Amino acid sequence: MKINKKFRSLFMAFALGTALMTTVSSCSKDDDAPVVVSNTITDKVVADASFSILEKAVIKAGLDGTLKGAGPFTVFAPDDAAFAASGITSATIDALTANDLKAILLYHTIGSKILAADVPAGPNAKVVTAGGDSVFVTKNASGVYVNGIKVTAADIAADNGVIHKIGRVLNPPAGNIVETAVAAGLDSLVKAVTVATNAPGGDPTLAGTLSSAKLTVFAPTNQAFTDVLAALSLTDINQIPIGTLLAVLRYHVVGGRAFSSDLANGNLGMLAGGNTTINLTNGTGGGPTILGNGNGSNKSNIVATNVVCRNGVVHLIDRVLLP
Repeated sequence: MKINKKFRSLFMAFALGTALMTTVSSCSKDDDAPVVVSNTITDKVVADASFSILEKAVIKAGLDGTLKGAGPFTVFAPDDAAFAASGITSATIDALTANDLKAILLYHTIGSKILAADVPAGPNAKVVTAGGDSVFVTKNASGVYVNGIKVTAADIAADNGVIHKIGRVLNPPAGNIVETAVAAGLDSLVKAVTVATNAPGGDPTLAGTLSSAKLTVFAPTNQAFTDVLAALSLTDINQIPIGTLLAVLRYHVVGGRAFSSDLANGNLGMLAGGNTTINLTNGTGGGPTILGNGNGSNKSNIVATNVVCRNGVVHLIDRVLLP
């Protein structure tokens, strides 16, 4: 059957019009649908250019999906400047395994939402991380700190929690104070503690106390021990009288956890008695120093701070403190 040209033209026009109406109607429905904008912690990290190294670490560790989850989470987030200050680059992230990165990042993550206003005033409130270890949060007149590291921007809101930007990377504890000294290659300090623990007339409880009690240790570098031996015209730690060695070692220990955020200018009482003197700004490069009563004017630079151990904190110093 033939369809006349006029009818065929009308049919095609109707069909085209119907298709256009359907398309317009469909587009209108899509336009009316709400646009869902994801604003999770992962999204915040990805969107912030200052978190480029953190973003790389989160993705490599496989935690980007976790931090998109319901939460709530609190993340202490080092920005690129914090990674640089900690000696960590993008190449460092490449060299670490996913499991290593995951352990580090979970140490920065809390399984609840903690705003700056929620932190109690005072030092070192203990908070368990998503990795099972603890961080210690302080609020004082200068701000909020975690393990002695300052929060540089607080309360960055996300749909599934909150981000606090911090000035350095947090390192999970590697062991107790003695184990940390061994791992850090502080061979002279480890030898001094071993001699003072095991030698006749020594203190057989010393190593055990440093391994279990809640303490802060100002730990001299190997070069610091070399320098003090030279000043005493000695060549080996074994040559130091045992009573003197014990007194010197105990003079490097403070009771409890004392992060850099807990230190103030003035006297610092040591666990075994006597004071040292802290100055927060008169060291090399404007850093902190500690001065022993027997060191005259020869202050010690605190060259590394806030090394967290399972039973305390270690600060590295470049001179042996003399009582």
